[in-house]
Amino acid sequence: MTTAARYRTNKAYDRYLTNELEQMIDALNLSELRKRALKARWLDSVNWMGNRAQLAQKWYYALRLTAIVGAILIPTSVTVSRVSTLEGFAWVSMGLGVLVAIASAVEEFFHFGERWRHYRSTVETLKIEGWQFFQLTGPYSRRKTHADAYEKFAGRVEETLNRDVAVYIREIAGDQDEERAESNIPGKDETEE
Repeated sequence: MTTAARYRTNKAYDRYLTNELEQMIDALNLSELRKRALKARWLDSVNWMGNRAQLAQKWYYALRLTAIVGAILIPTSVTVSRVSTLEGFAWVSMGLGVLVAIASAVEEFFHFGERWRHYRSTVETLKIEGWQFFQLTGPYSRRKTHADAYEKFAGRVEETLNRDVAVYIREIAGDQDEERAESNIPGKDETEE
């Protein structure tokens, strides 16, 4: 399967899953406002983070493979340039070295590997929370209806998203000052200690 075909397949699956989840939300015995909130907050977050995870993964793999393959080819081109009378191989070695350095620097600067794992972890946490809510299992098993479980679900989703923001700021964006990162979480109570 080509990369383009796989990409189309992922997009088709994403559309299928979004459509299925929207239908499930519409079938719940909740007010229209709560259904809209589920779609706007939970489903939108699942879709956005899933897409960001896929994009970060593609960049991570492309940059890392460029660095790995380039680093493997450099010794070969250096050896060939020493035994060959062709001057072009010296330029190939230098070009490969520059390409490896650029790929490594870009990946290090943007942290695509960390972003990919971060987004994937958060989106899977949100999906698990959603499935437990839909099936009234896990933390919702004592609730009789989705209407009864909605507030707990909405609160747990917000906790997950708040934690996501704090981790992203502290670990991915490079903010090492934990107190400052946590104080930037929307909705965080100023009186908490």
